[in-house]
Amino acid sequence: MSGENSDGGKKQEAEAIDTNSPLYIHPSDYPKQMQVNDILNDNNYNEWRQEMINFLLAKNKMGFINGSIKKPETNSPMHMACIRMDAMVKGWLTTAMEKEIHTSVRYANTSSKIWRDLEERFEKEGAPRAYELKQLLNTTRQGGIYVSNYYTKLRSIWDELQVVLPTPRCKCDGCTCSIGKKLNEVKEKERTYEFLMGLDDEFSVIRTQILATKPAPSPGMTYHLVAENEQQRAITGGSKRLGSEAAAFQANYGAEKMQQ
Repeated sequence: MSGENSDGGKKQEAEAIDTNSPLYIHPSDYPKQMQVNDILNDNNYNEWRQEMINFLLAKNKMGFINGSIKKPETNSPMHMACIRMDAMVKGWLTTAMEKEIHTSVRYANTSSKIWRDLEERFEKEGAPRAYELKQLLNTTRQGGIYVSNYYTKLRSIWDELQVVLPTPRCKCDGCTCSIGKKLNEVKEKERTYEFLMGLDDEFSVIRTQILATKPAPSPGMTYHLVAENEQQRAITGGSKRLGSEAAAFQANYGAEKMQQ
């Protein structure tokens, strides 16, 4: 009889958990599931953290590590479901760590405690890395490469900076102020200026035109405007670098035609 009651309770619990609920465990989920490209070590916390966040967001489980999901009372039918799901998240976290780090957090009661422990241990390195990235940002220049390659370099630096030095956000409950929007606008302007500052001198005209635009275009729009200018200069021969490459291609192509 007790076995029948137990099976019935599990069935009732499973039926009560909606598939969209963070407590829902998909049949393909298992504790030792690998979910990041590289396991956590002493040198890759920021990259690992971002990949893990992406994974947990996709799984609808972020609430377990940020504390937004509260454990139900022991008499709640969802109590054991929450414990099991948190154990699953703990398995995901610890599986993606080096053995030494795993050993140091194995006795943590919850996945959120593991997450906080990792933040306290590794985020202290954020300031030195942010300083390095700021220096790199100030010295990164186009230097004769294609605009697309130059922009990709900057995007990589910006993305990592956002991880180690995130933009402050307004946390007012039911906030109607424009602080967050204003901060984002300032960040976008800074990135536009950083991109324009590093461009080669041949883009001085389009740079001046963009700086005179009100409001200032986003970094993405600025890149597209400069890239279009680069293509136009290549077609008309206005770019020495691209023009020479085009001339070399035409010369080689002509030589090949003569040999045929």
